[in-house]
Amino acid sequence: MAAQAADALANLKVKDSEAVIASAAAAKANGNGNAHEADDSDDEEDEKGATGEGATDGAAKKKRKRKRKPKKAGGAAATPTKQSDPPRVLLSNLFPSGEYPVGQEVDYKDENLYRTTNEEKRALDRMNNDFLQEYRQGAEIHRQVRQWAQKNIKPGQSLTEIAEGIEDGVRALTGHPGLEEGDNIKGGIAFPTGLNLDHIAAHYSPNAGNKTILSKDNVMKVDFGVHINGRIVDSAFTMSFDPMYDNLLEAVKQGTNTGIKEAGIDARMGEIGAAIQETMESYECEINGKTYPIKCIRNLNGHDIRQWQIHGGKSVPIVKSNDQTKMEEGEVFAIETFGSTGNGYVQDDYETSHYAKRADAPKVGLGIGSAKKLLNVINKNFGTLPFCRRYLDRLGQEKYLLGLNSLVSNGIVEAYPPLVDKKGSYTAQFEHTILLRPNVKEVISRGDDY
Repeated sequence: MAAQAADALANLKVKDSEAVIASAAAAKANGNGNAHEADDSDDEEDEKGATGEGATDGAAKKKRKRKRKPKKAGGAAATPTKQSDPPRVLLSNLFPSGEYPVGQEVDYKDENLYRTTNEEKRALDRMNNDFLQEYRQGAEIHRQVRQWAQKNIKPGQSLTEIAEGIEDGVRALTGHPGLEEGDNIKGGIAFPTGLNLDHIAAHYSPNAGNKTILSKDNVMKVDFGVHINGRIVDSAFTMSFDPMYDNLLEAVKQGTNTGIKEAGIDARMGEIGAAIQETMESYECEINGKTYPIKCIRNLNGHDIRQWQIHGGKSVPIVKSNDQTKMEEGEVFAIETFGSTGNGYVQDDYETSHYAKRADAPKVGLGIGSAKKLLNVINKNFGTLPFCRRYLDRLGQEKYLLGLNSLVSNGIVEAYPPLVDKKGSYTAQFEHTILLRPNVKEVISRGDDY
């Protein structure tokens, strides 16, 4: 869209001044107008004005013509140099070199320490530059959008307003609005924005008509993802508005930090889980005069991430286990931990919003026409990326629930209902994405906020 605006401006006839102004305004809106083209049109008008005058006057006018008008700060074609509020500037405009900020790099330890300086591993790492830039672009978008969200989410807002604010930011910064067929598969939102209140730990996003309002007493987990070419950055944080919950949030944040520290090439899953559990369950939290031990939610895990596939097949437990599965070079993991003042165990409840086409979906005959039509929409707009009902609504789909339920019952689409602990309890979540590069571990989504 930005390129179209710039091309249109370049092809305009000079005499069409209204079109020049309109096109320049469009270029400004997209953040990549050409600052020189409008100036050139002024010069050409001056040159035309000089035609037919006497030799002396003509020479004077030609001299005047060579003077360019000074560019006004923030003019119609000014190139943005910082992010807007709310975030709407295409991130690639802020990083024209195509090089994006590096995440937190952590050297490997023990028997893998040699990787830090090993030239073969360093050379292998350099071969992955395109892969790294896609991940770093997505991570920087996630940082900018979530930092805006952290500053702007307030009690009194509806969950729908909060979710759409985050999603609008992701779409604008990636340059993928997701309305054209196939656009969301190229980049944009990686999965539905999770806004999980209190005892709801995961997989809750408002469906159409949801009237839930955020309260100052709520503890809200905000979980959203960004992807560039299927390279998914998965990161989450928890917000509360009462210091009474601070210990709960701190316990889980430190649990995630422990998981990140222990993760690495050849690290065993069960040992990572044991370290997370030891850290998190050393905390307790006093709520309304009653002290609660913080429990790891034992049936929630971190996971590896593959291209266009949020759950790749490996799980990272957050409690001690005998799982001897190892992390391997080149893998990408979401290290996420969940803590609770309740049972430390979740189960399905409430209306489903999250869905995803299975990577191993069977090819079966579908007797319901709406199911065939909907599957075509899912294939072309999401592929195996998770989606929610609001995203189908946004694409103009109507009366699709029968077809959607048919896809679920036939094992083609997986439904992910909200996961909840017991009512009255409070849960928290923190999460980062890490890349196990050949020579270093990169916490790709790390920022100043956490």
